[in-house]
Amino acid sequence: MKIYSVGGAVRDELLGLPVKDRDYVVVGASPEEMVRLGYRPVGKDFPVFLHPKTHEEYALARTERKVARGYHGFEISAAPDVTLEQDLARRDLTINAIAKDEQGGITDPYHGAADLEAGVLRHVSPAFAEDPVRILRVARFAARFGFAVAPETQALMCSMVKEGEADALVAERVWQEVASGLMEQHPSRMFRVLRECGALNRVMPEIDALFEPGADGGAALDALDAAAQAGSALEVRFAVLARTLAPLAVEALAERLRAPAACRDLALLAARHAHAIVDAAALDAATLLELFNVADAWRRPGRFTDLMTAALTAKPSAPAARARLEHAWQAAAVDAGEIAQAAGKDGDIRDRITTARLEALRRALDAN
Repeated sequence: MKIYSVGGAVRDELLGLPVKDRDYVVVGASPEEMVRLGYRPVGKDFPVFLHPKTHEEYALARTERKVARGYHGFEISAAPDVTLEQDLARRDLTINAIAKDEQGGITDPYHGAADLEAGVLRHVSPAFAEDPVRILRVARFAARFGFAVAPETQALMCSMVKEGEADALVAERVWQEVASGLMEQHPSRMFRVLRECGALNRVMPEIDALFEPGADGGAALDALDAAAQAGSALEVRFAVLARTLAPLAVEALAERLRAPAACRDLALLAARHAHAIVDAAALDAATLLELFNVADAWRRPGRFTDLMTAALTAKPSAPAARARLEHAWQAAAVDAGEIAQAAGKDGDIRDRITTARLEALRRALDAN
């Protein structure tokens, strides 16, 4: 029985990056032996065990065989005679098919270390084509590391898309990979890789449409990278990407990806109101108040702040527009409770609050 650290932990160590999680593969052991040693079984589809002390995951070396379409269409074989090289062969990319033993020795049968040095994303074997999620993973790694896709891997991904493999992707897996890619340093690279192999049109046709003649997909991706450089939250990055889409397209995209409500709602607000926010310097008091009201700025100030960020990222008018909006927003924040108390039971509280906010806005804008 031999234990190896594998996958992302070894890759990141070789890149000099901090390691967050470790995965281990166990060669030469049976499930019964693992249980006897105190490991707790947790895997349903294949034998995975938790270490009795560290609770880290240890998986038995295994092979996979494609038996049906889709992410779950694999037959798993885990046995003591499965070798480390066989286990590594089922992995997606050479940079993820490197193992390190307990003495620090490296096993690298597919030359992943050389591809790390060269900055290349290359598939391990033709079995890559059996799992369409790997297209998304390649795009995500491109966003994380800035690596180029090897020509042969690019050709294979294009072939997979043409053969309909991308159509088997389920929304939850797509969103999982897209959300992770959006949070990388250069998320634009994920969308460029997906578009170059044709997958973007299959999984996010609304975003793919940004690259049609007359649209400006490049500007949308530049703004997305600017949001990433600013350290914006996931909801803001998604809204930056979607802000130039029509609201109906945003609704379709969010439904297609099963995006969380917070991402969907902010993206919809950005699609509907980004133009007004960018042109805030030209808005009068009544239009500004309407913007604050429809965006629910009074009850959800944090989301309105995110909306401003999503609309103004990478816009030349951002400093002036944000300053005007924040000044107007602060001025219009009247004491609604005091107004309601003064109105009494018979007063129209909502109209009085609106009138007070509008008057305060006009005074602030006239004085500015």
